[in-house]
Amino acid sequence: MKPFFSHRKFLQIAVAVGISLIISTSAAIANPQVIGNTGINSMQLTQEWDKTFPKSNKIDHQKVTFKNRYGITLVGDLYTPQNMANKKLAAIILSGPFGAVKEQTAGLHAQTLAERGFVTLAFDPSFTGESGGEVRNVASPDIYTEDFSAAVDFIGLQPFVDRDRIGVLAICGLTGMAITAASSDSRIKAVATTAMYDMSRSMSKGYQDSYTPEQRQKVVDYLSQQRWIDAEQGTFAVGLHEIPFDEKGNIIKGDHVLPEALPKDPNPILARFYDYYKTPRGFHPRAINSTTAWTATTPMSFFSFPLMENIKWIAPRPVLLVTGDKAHSRYYSEDVYKAAAEPKELVVIADADHVDLYDNLDKIPFDKFEQFFKDNLK
Repeated sequence: MKPFFSHRKFLQIAVAVGISLIISTSAAIANPQVIGNTGINSMQLTQEWDKTFPKSNKIDHQKVTFKNRYGITLVGDLYTPQNMANKKLAAIILSGPFGAVKEQTAGLHAQTLAERGFVTLAFDPSFTGESGGEVRNVASPDIYTEDFSAAVDFIGLQPFVDRDRIGVLAICGLTGMAITAASSDSRIKAVATTAMYDMSRSMSKGYQDSYTPEQRQKVVDYLSQQRWIDAEQGTFAVGLHEIPFDEKGNIIKGDHVLPEALPKDPNPILARFYDYYKTPRGFHPRAINSTTAWTATTPMSFFSFPLMENIKWIAPRPVLLVTGDKAHSRYYSEDVYKAAAEPKELVVIADADHVDLYDNLDKIPFDKFEQFFKDNLK
């Protein structure tokens, strides 16, 4: 896909604003750890409805916690259809985008699919949102992949879920981890992604693989030196996870994913992310993208952990990839579609950009998601 803005122009914008290249639960539940003071990050889990979307009167909702195999406690929102009676239903696990929380687009997708008859679980990955794990706001491709399997553990133990009918729907930067999880966890029977963003590829190669070998080495050196600084200070600095360069070839640094205010005549992609994460439309105080940045050394593990390398191993289980025809991230879905084995499907939504697929109900193909999971979780 030919980019609709120049790489040089975007770097100029990045210099100006100091950002990265692309921003990128009832008694029927088995042994839940429900809302209350669990000691996670010394904070009380929220009990009020604090989502970025209104609560549906067609579903039941409960906050739950569960542990991954590293012992980290994860927090999720469990959505169930009302009047389930004694049925065992198919379940869908959701997470993403990278730097978002379950109260944003993942929760919207989860609630809507629960309205359509699925049990759904939207969760915060380790080290983020309400989930446990220290250091805060650090990302791990390995642990995030494990988080999806831990969510399968939890949802499959619920008496109202058919453990042979579990699927995953991941959004934006968590899509790579979901696909990686499915390649090694056959309990995931169907995988759907929307607004795909391969965080390992983005961090280690740059947007549209634009890093030269020299730039990539500069990034590695920068991250390596940052470790000395963190070690000496005993703290973990925050920084940009997708690292841009200025026109002189110098690394651009910053401590927020998004600026506090848009510059004059902003790049359209920056404006779209800002409109979601920094305005009442999608702002959430626990979301990294809304308030801060990742730890500066976060990219190191993504350089060492290429996601989706084993995507062919998902077959014969199906993969659905959804993107927008105007999405700057479209090439990720197209490339992954080429790499995946059958059965697979690529759906390109007309007149939709990347962020439209977060919360634009006129663009999100819920009918397609519903049919995909009904056809493949049976």
